[in-house]
Amino acid sequence: AALEEIAARRAARRGDAERPPLPVADLYLDAAELAAGLARHPQWRADRFEREARGGAVYNYPVRALPELRVRPQNEEPAGALRGFLARAPRRVLFAAQSPGRREQLRERLAGLELRPADAAGWADFLRGEAPLALTVADLDDGFELPEAGVAVVPEARLFPDRAPQQSRARRRRDPKALLAELGQLQPGSPVVHEDYGVGRYEGLRRLEIDGQEHEFLFLRYADSDRLYVPITELHRVTRYSGAEPEHAPLHSLHGDQWKKVRRRAAERAYDTAAELLEVQARRRARGGGALARPPDYARFADGFPFDPTPDQAQAIEEVLADLAADAPMDRIVCGDVGFGKTEVGMRAAFVAAFNGLQTAVLAPTTLLAEQHGKTFRDRFSDWPVRVATLSRFHRGREQAALLAALADGGVDILIGTHRLLQDDVAFARLGLVVIDEEQRFGVRHKERLKALRHRANLLTLTATPIPRTLNMSLSGLRDLSLIATAPARRHAIKTYVARWDEALLREACLRELKRGGQVYVVHNRIAGIEDCAAALRRLVPEAETRVAHGRMRERELEAVMRDFYRQRFGILVCTAIIESGIDIPTANTVIVDRADRFGLAQLHQLRGRVGRSHHLAYAYLLCPPPETLREDARRRLEAVESMEELGSGFLLATHDLEIRGAGELLGEEQSGQIQQVGFALYQRLLERAVDGLRRGQVPELDRPLEHGPEIEAGLPALIPEAYLPDVYLRLVLYKRIAGAASAAELEELQVEMADRFGPLPEPARRLFAVARAKLEAAPLGIRKIELHERGGRITFREPGPEPDAVLRLLEAEPDACRLDPKMRLHFETELPTLEDRLRRAAELA
Repeated sequence: AALEEIAARRAARRGDAERPPLPVADLYLDAAELAAGLARHPQWRADRFEREARGGAVYNYPVRALPELRVRPQNEEPAGALRGFLARAPRRVLFAAQSPGRREQLRERLAGLELRPADAAGWADFLRGEAPLALTVADLDDGFELPEAGVAVVPEARLFPDRAPQQSRARRRRDPKALLAELGQLQPGSPVVHEDYGVGRYEGLRRLEIDGQEHEFLFLRYADSDRLYVPITELHRVTRYSGAEPEHAPLHSLHGDQWKKVRRRAAERAYDTAAELLEVQARRRARGGGALARPPDYARFADGFPFDPTPDQAQAIEEVLADLAADAPMDRIVCGDVGFGKTEVGMRAAFVAAFNGLQTAVLAPTTLLAEQHGKTFRDRFSDWPVRVATLSRFHRGREQAALLAALADGGVDILIGTHRLLQDDVAFARLGLVVIDEEQRFGVRHKERLKALRHRANLLTLTATPIPRTLNMSLSGLRDLSLIATAPARRHAIKTYVARWDEALLREACLRELKRGGQVYVVHNRIAGIEDCAAALRRLVPEAETRVAHGRMRERELEAVMRDFYRQRFGILVCTAIIESGIDIPTANTVIVDRADRFGLAQLHQLRGRVGRSHHLAYAYLLCPPPETLREDARRRLEAVESMEELGSGFLLATHDLEIRGAGELLGEEQSGQIQQVGFALYQRLLERAVDGLRRGQVPELDRPLEHGPEIEAGLPALIPEAYLPDVYLRLVLYKRIAGAASAAELEELQVEMADRFGPLPEPARRLFAVARAKLEAAPLGIRKIELHERGGRITFREPGPEPDAVLRLLEAEPDACRLDPKMRLHFETELPTLEDRLRRAAELA
């Protein structure tokens, strides 16, 4: 039956001249071929209990769990447990790393043991017992012993549980600023900003020979054909320009002081903006937040959550509860994709508020979403003495009046509704928490009302794609941000396709979903033509019932259609963007968006988020005219959505939205002009510095360069060799990530990733990581620059310089090897043939 269906689909697409389908027999085995192929291979069966031999070989191995083997760095003998185990262990021990890159790291950490690589020869020696210790790659969480066979398997996670990565299916917690930094990936011809020299154009990577050693540089071209070569270790000073269209980027000259004047004006504006925003924040904090204590029954309420919280979700919950327990009122944004668990964060905050005697207002942008939240909250609080109510247009006037009276008397603990909650007749007795779902969907007038609420209560904003202003304020530290980027268990990324209207494609997409028991959204955002679209689909897919939903329908009729779709009474719903923040339907896992080029980036992301709410693989088809007929911004939006298939990409799409639309909506006209001159990324850094300085009471130094880690010139090639990684774009991306790493652990993970993807690192690449680690270690020591060569080096300190007593002790201890020049630079002389020698000597002196 499956082959017949495949043949029918092929026949339907036979007329596609651009992409003719291959013959079915070239792609699939028939039943007889599959059975014959399986019969050629031996089959093994593993059982948990002993079996009797009934033909063929049967092996019964008793299995024993491993003892505690954790390597503890704080102990006098860090690997004491491991060495004790090896002394009494079975004859052979196989160590398992989770990837080839981590295998190299594990080999370095266990350098005192003679580990044979488990290649073909190594396996043979291990099985014969001639190599008792071997190292292989296997993604294992736990190990075991086979006492009778004399074999033990020890995974990396048992030795280094704190440093081993999570299971491959889990996702790491992602730092918001690191996510924004990922957008710094440059392409030839793109405008870039060097914080010391201004806006130029990236022209690629160049290799230059200096003192007989080959080094790699970023090649930038400025106005008047000026050229600048930036060492790859200094890439953190270069960011991609965003703030205006690339072709309108204001290129600067390397001569004169034009850039200094531009950057000073931007710094002045950043300080003014920071002072204004901090004043608003200070007024809120002066009012006090009430310090809401976590109730004794909180753990029991948390246990009612039917899923295991993801690491990001648990972190966001703890951050929200910590904000509520503080004296200052909360103003936190929780950013996470649709279905990633933001609502649970809001419900736990509402529980804390209710049991501290305060009311909660939950604002949703649409009536449908408000109704869904009402059902979710009522289900979650059904076992608790908390009254949850919904205020929407579905309630009659008499019902609304009774509800508002109860609210004013304190008889309602949690009120959920749309912007109706912001009207003057809605009065809370003890409002303590405001939860806003998708702030960007509210209009300007509503946001003014929200500002007034922000001064009165704790504020929690839930969003999948924050608007540029919100994003900017959170990244500047003016609003707190929690990021939920970890997908729930068994969730898949949504497969996204940009295509033209094609009847064969649409029929195939609908039938694929319907035949697996699912449902289909078709979004047509023009009410005038929505019935024609539905008629076309009824003709294309007569097997399914197709119905229509849009905002001009009578309320009861619209509610009935949505309820029937939720209950799977029909298969295809043709609707407007009314479903953008609609009800959660786990069985709907295909969405088709007609004329996707007419939607904004956040809208497309929200529409795509309507599907993929269960463990089924979901599909999104964005239909639009040919690319050459689209406006540039529409084409870039579609490319961004198509490329961001990864789960948890809403935050990245928000930053793409900022780049595509420019910074015009960010902080007002005057600030936007400064951003267009210096680029969003540099303006962001200036604003962060201004906020930090004002908070510490420092006088602004507008001409002071931004501070970074120390420069290190090692005198040896420290780069990614072209022979190791020929792709220039990938090399640049990795250079950016290495230069921007914030910790030794992040560098180690990146080193492991490179070894996994491209093989063991060559020596120049290892030097690059060693230099990057040395920069991190030297950063807190007040060092500006370290210059190293084979006969010594020089250390330059930042103002006010090192402690005089420490310098005097060093000069007295090593008078022949060290000296201090009038500019407070420490010179040292000694033979340093290798990079390790040079970095070790510099560390000793620093």
